[in-house]
Amino acid sequence: MKDALNGSGQPVPLMTAWNTESQVHLIVGANPLAAARCTKSLDAGATPILIAPETTDLHFTLSDYITKGSVQWVRREFQDSDLTTLGREEVDRVVDMVFVTLGGKNPLSPQISKMCRRLRIPVNVSDAPELCSFTLLSTYSDGPLHIGITTSGRGCKLASRLRREIGAFLPANLGSAIDRLGAVRRRLWEEDNGAGLGEATLEGDDDDAAGQTHHFNALVTEGDVAAAKTRRTRWLSQICEYWPLRKLVTITDSDIDAILQAYTSSRSDIDNIDITNGFHALSKKGKIVLAGSGPGHPDLLTRATYNAIQNADIILADKLVPAPVLDLIPRRTEVHIARKFPGNADQAQEEFLQMGLAALQKGQQVLRLKQGDPYLYGRGAEEFDFFRDEGFIPTVLPGITSAMSASLFADIPATHRGVSDQVLTVVFLMALHRLSALIESLTAYPAEDTEQSRTLWPKDTPCAIVERASCPDQRVIRSTLENICLAFEEAGSRPPGLLVVGASCHVLHSPREGQKWVIEEGFHGLEELHGEVETELNKQLE
Repeated sequence: MKDALNGSGQPVPLMTAWNTESQVHLIVGANPLAAARCTKSLDAGATPILIAPETTDLHFTLSDYITKGSVQWVRREFQDSDLTTLGREEVDRVVDMVFVTLGGKNPLSPQISKMCRRLRIPVNVSDAPELCSFTLLSTYSDGPLHIGITTSGRGCKLASRLRREIGAFLPANLGSAIDRLGAVRRRLWEEDNGAGLGEATLEGDDDDAAGQTHHFNALVTEGDVAAAKTRRTRWLSQICEYWPLRKLVTITDSDIDAILQAYTSSRSDIDNIDITNGFHALSKKGKIVLAGSGPGHPDLLTRATYNAIQNADIILADKLVPAPVLDLIPRRTEVHIARKFPGNADQAQEEFLQMGLAALQKGQQVLRLKQGDPYLYGRGAEEFDFFRDEGFIPTVLPGITSAMSASLFADIPATHRGVSDQVLTVVFLMALHRLSALIESLTAYPAEDTEQSRTLWPKDTPCAIVERASCPDQRVIRSTLENICLAFEEAGSRPPGLLVVGASCHVLHSPREGQKWVIEEGFHGLEELHGEVETELNKQLE
């Protein structure tokens, strides 16, 4: 049928989400792609079995999995009998899925593909779509939410790009909101239909692809007993259907409890709820911004910090913030200047922390405005830690710091040919393309340095690679000098990026015990700062 084909005249792939827990997945090959396939299988709860001849050049990730016992390595070439002898006992030892990472030109690839198809075993062969019965999707995940994209083997790396674009568009914490709303739906259903449920089921929960029924918005009459039992569940479904996503993710457990107390199954209470205006009990959550005002001149403010100044309910400013910057604050905004003087610095700092917390608990937007940059002698990390512990994660906006700009204004170049060939800090710019050589130079003496004339960096020194900083597809790889090259090889490059070295890399975030590195994806902090600045300025002029 024409409607079942895509634009190229080919059938549309059937995209599914498989439950592969406890399955046995056969991975043929021992290259980096095999390591990635093992990781995918382990993440899905399956048991990978690696088939590859003995080698001294085993990929480091595979070696780590094998050492830990999470991957079994069969040290020989693939044999036809592997498909029917290495699987689970409950399925007569037939393996559940096969990944061939040898490429389409390897003679084993078509042989394994043909046998798998005959045995009805799903098979994926790298770089050979014609030999695959399924392909893996480029997947965005957030808790229970998983979004998969495929270009049917034609888009090169475009599927990964599209995944990042879609993930950047979605609001943060959407997965948690899905968990919360799903739990509420189950609770409503059980309360309205009895804890036992009997033969009743949650309509639509088993098929994410199903659309709304034609009677989704139909009027529930007094005589419709069955529909009356599901009135509250239908109401919640309409909330999920019509509310903006960025509003849905702000719902808290306390909001849910309050609405369930107000929204009983009686007719009078139900009719008093307006789903278009949201929960009566929904409280506005306060937001905290830590921002740097730059070196002094107001023209050197970042636009993000300027927007934060215009949209704040209360501003807590350091006394060193220049008057021209303070003059940008709207007259309606509450402003406090830090009362820091010799002997009173700690008390003044504590006063500001408590003032900021009180405003946040009222649902206000707080701006902590600092001279220079918040993380350079500005106690920014301490304040981040304090407000995070109180349940308010700050958005941190950098300021142009005097560490770099002051020397520029004084006509002192940070680098100069024949004088200084590097900036004497622990930030390495434009160095990721030579990361291995850089790490080697930091942690080991060159062969010709027989006198060992300098102090080496310890290999367990924390470090981080920051790529596409402040963009929605930002990525941070946290590790140590010993493992950062392996981490970067595993993750791949996403330029532009830089390397930061020092203990501060792990102050606020660090890999858990046993983790060699951790990768953090995405950045959404600036999206909430966009306000109607021009409208506010026009009001001030009027």
